Amino acid sequence: MTRAGAPAEESLFFQRCRWCSTTMYHRLICPACASSDLRTERSVGTGVVRHSTVALRGTPAARNVSLVEMAEGFTVRGRVKGPLASIRPGCLVRLCVIEDPVRGEPVFELCDSPYGGRYR
Repeated sequence: MTRAGAPAEESLFFQRCRWCSTTMYHRLICPACASSDLRTERSVGTGVVRHSTVALRGTPAARNVSLVEMAEGFTVRGRVKGPLASIRPGCLVRLCVIEDPVRGEPVFELCDSPYGGRYR
């Protein structure tokens, strides 16, 4: 799990443009100003689900594919663990596995209760 003091190999890294401070995930140039002067930073690992869909093709069971907007402002595609019916836009999530062994994407877990109430 990604927590304070977590080993570097268990953290999600992103880039920040040194010129305009735009954050991005796995880019070679800044999408805002086209600068290639990017700094790598470690994410705190929390975010909000912006879009989620269920994938049935190429998998033995239904799985979700979600776009997660991280606290730093960049968006990453990944999977959210939990009941498919409770994964919806606006849910708070936290990084639990840096890379899914099958798909190579980050895996998140819900921080929300299944009935819409949020706890901290």
